[in-house]
Amino acid sequence: MTELAPDFQDYLQHARVQQRLSPRTLRLYTDGLLRLQVMLAEAALPARSLTLAQARRLAALLHREGLAPKSIALLLSVWRSAYRWLGLQGRVALNPFDGLRAPKAPKPLPKALGVDDAVQLAAFTPDDVPDSRLEARDRALVELLYGCGLRAAELTSLDAQASAQAAGWVDLQAGEVHVLGKGGKRRSTPLGRAAADALRDWLTVRPQLAALGEPALFVGARGHRIAGSTLRAMLGARAVAAGSPAHVHPHMLRHSFASHLLQSSGDLRAVQELLGHAHITTTQVYTQLDHQHLARIYDAAHPRAKK
Repeated sequence: MTELAPDFQDYLQHARVQQRLSPRTLRLYTDGLLRLQVMLAEAALPARSLTLAQARRLAALLHREGLAPKSIALLLSVWRSAYRWLGLQGRVALNPFDGLRAPKAPKPLPKALGVDDAVQLAAFTPDDVPDSRLEARDRALVELLYGCGLRAAELTSLDAQASAQAAGWVDLQAGEVHVLGKGGKRRSTPLGRAAADALRDWLTVRPQLAALGEPALFVGARGHRIAGSTLRAMLGARAVAAGSPAHVHPHMLRHSFASHLLQSSGDLRAVQELLGHAHITTTQVYTQLDHQHLARIYDAAHPRAKK
């Protein structure tokens, strides 16, 4: 194995003793500096007088080699730290990696259930129901997540009655859910028939569970506002029991709501309003999900799609 140059060895010694980096992190730093040393040798570049332009070319080489943005960011961070220390020691005149950043990693597409899987989960009723009141609550929670595209925090913040203090509430007569979204932005979203029916069933038994004076629409077994962790645990367990093909969390049902609505309507602006996105670019990610759905249909059905 190539031996590191004395400057880089001294820096790693400093990182080990003064910064107290873990053995695993030290190995990452060592590998990163070895990679830099090889690249410098191949390009015949002097380590101590590396220029900003030369550093940019090295970063571009990493990109051309096909490294992922996160891997490039890690290497640049190691190199930047080493040169910062070398500068403090007076061994280099400037840090050529200062301000140099890796290309942005593409945002991963949100995971959504297929239409059939989402409908199956929403309609699911377990065989063994220890408490029919909590089962009515859980079914209403799932219907509102998938049927209205609410965020988990928006759902758990709903109150049973509209008031000036309420962060959100459901107007059954008008068929609307009013929520306070991100940035303090209020919005209303339609309440579907299935969600409305499930909510009426829950409201029938809610008084049996809710503590006296509790304003929350959805309460836990102790009678107070349901916690986000309780919602996540319930949904995960319910999805497993329903045979869902993926680990399901509340935001996945929001993604499913948006994706399925866009597939059916093609109206991006309407989906933006229903989700409460401030910018259309946030909603446009669902057009990629829609494209993937169309691509799967094409691959499965078109005679010229066979590879």
